[in-house]
Amino acid sequence: MAKWIMVVDDDMANLQMAGTILSKNNMRVTALKSGQAMLNYITEHGTPDLILLDIMMPEMDGFETLKNLRKLEKSKGISETPVIFLTADDKTGTESKGFEVGVSDFIRKPFNPEVLLRRIDNVISMQKEMNSLKNEATIDKLTGFLNKAASNSMLSQVCLLGVGTLMMIDLDSFKLVNDLYGHEMGDKVLISFAKIIRETLPKGSTYGRIGGDEFVAFSAGTETEEDVAEITRILNEKLLASAREMMGEDMNIPLGTSVGAIFVPRFGNDYTSLLKLADKCLYVVKKNGKHGYSLYTTGALAEEESNSPDMDIKGISEILAERNITNVALQLDMDAFTHVYRFANRYFIRNNINSCKVLFTLHKPEEMHEENYHDFCDEFGNHIRENLRKSDLLTRSRFNQYYVIITDIREEFVDKVITEIIASWKANRSASPEITYEKEFIRNEGDSTIDKITAVIAVVDDDEMVLTATRNALTEFGVKVETFTDGESFMNYVNEVEKVPDLILLDVKMPGMDGFEVMNKIKEIGGDIGRVPVIFLTADTDDGTEQEGLNMGALDFIKKPIINEVLRVRVNHILELSILRKRYRGKKI
Repeated sequence: MAKWIMVVDDDMANLQMAGTILSKNNMRVTALKSGQAMLNYITEHGTPDLILLDIMMPEMDGFETLKNLRKLEKSKGISETPVIFLTADDKTGTESKGFEVGVSDFIRKPFNPEVLLRRIDNVISMQKEMNSLKNEATIDKLTGFLNKAASNSMLSQVCLLGVGTLMMIDLDSFKLVNDLYGHEMGDKVLISFAKIIRETLPKGSTYGRIGGDEFVAFSAGTETEEDVAEITRILNEKLLASAREMMGEDMNIPLGTSVGAIFVPRFGNDYTSLLKLADKCLYVVKKNGKHGYSLYTTGALAEEESNSPDMDIKGISEILAERNITNVALQLDMDAFTHVYRFANRYFIRNNINSCKVLFTLHKPEEMHEENYHDFCDEFGNHIRENLRKSDLLTRSRFNQYYVIITDIREEFVDKVITEIIASWKANRSASPEITYEKEFIRNEGDSTIDKITAVIAVVDDDEMVLTATRNALTEFGVKVETFTDGESFMNYVNEVEKVPDLILLDVKMPGMDGFEVMNKIKEIGGDIGRVPVIFLTADTDDGTEQEGLNMGALDFIKKPIINEVLRVRVNHILELSILRKRYRGKKI
């Protein structure tokens, strides 16, 4: 199937040139002259495989267009489309800003046809591989449901924002199916039951498989016991009918399903806590006849708890632990926050970690109704949680105030974080309380760099100054760097090292074995080292050099003299794929 490329540029000559190059290479091309035209077209016709987007356009530039595209994709619940910026601007700040906002690559004007085609192919190939790897890591292959890890992540978000019922769903007597009819039939029953869950729960529900015959689901909009009872009845009825259809009418296994349920947000919106309560309700059903449901109500499980035996360290740890760590800040009530705050301060001092305290206050406008004001205050707390990291902390000190600790942050980044929180809050609201803040930066002497990933980067260059500068820049970035002054020593390293690097930075022109020769030898060896991404380093401005390197399989070029900011954003961009490959293929990073 032909790749669909959308080209957005206010210069008709550029549109025609790109369109001609792409069309001649069997690509479907849609040419548009403005960012707004692109957004309108995507709204009506869907998203392409890739967008070539000019930065400098009147009315809506490339950065604003990309921001609005991401909002549109999020509102439609679709994946992000890879975007390559088109630019004649060679300023460092433009490139850095582009990678920060999520652009996939840059292509310089005027176009070199071979470079244009190769970079498009690289970005689309990388995107497909990353999507495939992420899909492998999130989807249960048998049922098509979210797997356990993905269920924890997705349902944490759903419970935070949704209204409905969280359900633990377990098959009764399923082991007998495997014992009497074999595992192949057992798989068929699980596949059929997954289909039944999809058909039975309301539209917009979320489903996951968290064990062999254990499922979890958020039933969207389910708010009454009658609804829970009806869902349970239908699940049991359809499951039995399906099983008899597959195993015969004489099938006499007491197959059925038990459901433990809890209303959201009536009893909270923290997924970890809700799941534990739903799990306890499921246990009640299992002890009392199965094939039914148990719905959590306040105090209903107190008697069960009082009769429980003493617990061991593993059991207590499971109760205390988060079942998964969601990608939002940790919000605590003031009592709990007090203890965590004191411990965090000690930890920051002991480990030389900088932090910043921020107090947000929402002020009521005179014309705003009191109830609306309180609603805004509630919503702002969720907004802070979602826009900070999972290592940050917050508490609600008053109904209109939030006290935040931003951990492990450099002082120059504090204002940017705070202003972005406030700006993104106001962006989608025509009316809102005024928000003010106080901040206090706490500096602890020592290294405050962020340890991003435990990655190893090999740098091969015959210039000692380049090696030193590159090593320093990447070490500060939080990665381990191995340096080599020639191709021969690097190839010796490749043949001896047990763990291959996650990324190779390779100088093109070196005495003896040059960068292209090293690249060819790496590809000949194949295996793990053959899959390591390569970025070429070069002072050569000839498009032919870039074209040759890209054709050999390099993912990028970095021009010399190397600018640290550009180096870091480009390295970070390529490292993501390398890390995903290892993480999702079961290798230790």
